[in-house]
Amino acid sequence: MRRELLAPREGWQQQMESLGFRYHSIDGVYWDESRCYCFGSEEVDRLESASAELHQRALDAARHVIEKERYREFGIPPDLVPSIERSFAAFERGDGAGFSLFGRLDLSYDGAGAPKLLEYNADTPTACLEASVAQWHWLQAVRPRADQFNSIHEKLIDAWTRLKSGATSERVHFAAVSEEDSPEDWGNLEYLRDTAIQAGWSTVAVPIDQIGHAGIDFVDQDAQPIECLFKLYPWEWMAREEFGVHLPVSHVQFIEPPWKMLLSNKALLVILWELFPDHPNLLPAYYDPAPLGARYARKPKLAREGANVTLVDGARIERSDGPYDADDCVFQALAPLPRFGDDHVSVGSWIVNGEPAGIGLREDESAITRNTSRFVPHYFT
Repeated sequence: MRRELLAPREGWQQQMESLGFRYHSIDGVYWDESRCYCFGSEEVDRLESASAELHQRALDAARHVIEKERYREFGIPPDLVPSIERSFAAFERGDGAGFSLFGRLDLSYDGAGAPKLLEYNADTPTACLEASVAQWHWLQAVRPRADQFNSIHEKLIDAWTRLKSGATSERVHFAAVSEEDSPEDWGNLEYLRDTAIQAGWSTVAVPIDQIGHAGIDFVDQDAQPIECLFKLYPWEWMAREEFGVHLPVSHVQFIEPPWKMLLSNKALLVILWELFPDHPNLLPAYYDPAPLGARYARKPKLAREGANVTLVDGARIERSDGPYDADDCVFQALAPLPRFGDDHVSVGSWIVNGEPAGIGLREDESAITRNTSRFVPHYFT
């Protein structure tokens, strides 16, 4: 694993925009092809194997939480518990009602030791368009003889195709905050919508604030019924919306399904360590920092995009701002991100339909990866 410095391609902005990647320069520099990362094939194999293993252990943890009814640790409203249990039972049966499209495992990996799980973005992961299509097009232009750990696009289409084979509906609604409020979320939504279209689905995009309800039925901005809804919008936010009171009794098939609330919550890290202590891909995690001494990361259970994280390394403390409750948190042993020059790099490993599908790398001068951290392409030999 090494970083290489490059001259960005002339006109890369227009090329990215032609792919639908219009938010490539949010906050100044987001997509950054002035550098790339090279991996050896054995390192890619290690990442793929660790990702498959971690996803399976996360499913084991979800089963445990449901069996032991440990929902209070996750702060899940009691009225949503039956939805979690029904959807997970459907998932276990292979029923489409429990279908999970994707998730992203965030890892600390330096190419030498075992990849370590930092968190699982299992409900509303972003950076999918850049990991799937953008860096693949970069590879064809810059490293055409190399390979890339990236089958995200094909696996997404295959997943939508399999879901459609047993579906009673012909249409999927895709919802997120509006493009004006979040160009990044809407860009990811439109990309995922395109993969569903390629699998034969009829689709409709709807801003989340335009979703209405008629009794227990949800409707879109044109008063058309919503039967299947892909939502790039967190479950805990859904519950606070005007339509949230109807979620527990709704007939809508949600993607991601309610059971993914268990995997997207950082309380999962504590459960994983409790069930699988000393696992090579896990870090010690607790609800109290005492067992970790003076080296730990403090993470709110429901925080996203690196917000409200505190890293404590003896006397050295680094914090990120944000809107989340820093009191309802977990404490995880530090796994410092590897450094190349002045930058720290984290690996986002994608799970699509339960299988490892590829990686995307994020760089930042800070040791905390945020939504503004730069996306950097990769290849392997």
